[in-house]
Amino acid sequence: MWDAHARTLFGDDPVRFDPRVQVDFPMIAENQRAFPVVIDARAIAGVTRMVLLVDLNPIPIAIDYRPLHAAAYVATRIKLDQRTPVRGAVQLASGQWLVSGGWVDAAGGGCSAPPVSRVRGDWADHLGEIRGEAWPMADGRSRVRLNFRHPMDTGFVANIATYHLEALRVKGADGRTLGEMEIWAAVAEDPAITLMVDGGAGEALRVEARDTNGRDYRAALSVARQSPVPAPMPGGR
Repeated sequence: MWDAHARTLFGDDPVRFDPRVQVDFPMIAENQRAFPVVIDARAIAGVTRMVLLVDLNPIPIAIDYRPLHAAAYVATRIKLDQRTPVRGAVQLASGQWLVSGGWVDAAGGGCSAPPVSRVRGDWADHLGEIRGEAWPMADGRSRVRLNFRHPMDTGFVANIATYHLEALRVKGADGRTLGEMEIWAAVAEDPAITLMVDGGAGEALRVEARDTNGRDYRAALSVARQSPVPAPMPGGR
């Protein structure tokens, strides 16, 4: 599957594996419906695009992120349908792709199981609710954590059509887009997304999202007015 995905995603662009693309996740998926993954390429200059790829999922791409005025960092939770490689791919301004990742043991069924909110029947009562917080960092950026209430239906459950968030933008107070991403149904129900965008304490941020039914979601938040989160010690994260 790697060869097939690489042809589709990268085309004729040069590709090489590079351990500086740090892809962090648990070795074993205790919950295949919500598996945490972090792609951290802050050690690489000139990153323009970041893709989270799951080789053996029926929906192989989870997110496609462009850190326009942001650090090359993204974290989220995804579904896993079986034991599979999970990879992070980042593209440089030159067009070259750098890839890293590893195998994950998973019991499977994450993409074909109904969302918990569908089973409870309360998904429509909370659809589109957004929670967000942002904290200043020592490098002048802010760590932004966003949570959306959404079933993220894959279309693989009987009588439930595909329905998921498909786009997200975070904007600064001046209206410029700091980071934007495309999102697929491989992202876990009630998506949780962490980014590191430009802007310090007190900065006003806007969040804009859209789902596959054309429903728009909007939210505003401010970076906490507190001392910046200290930089990690040498060799730390």
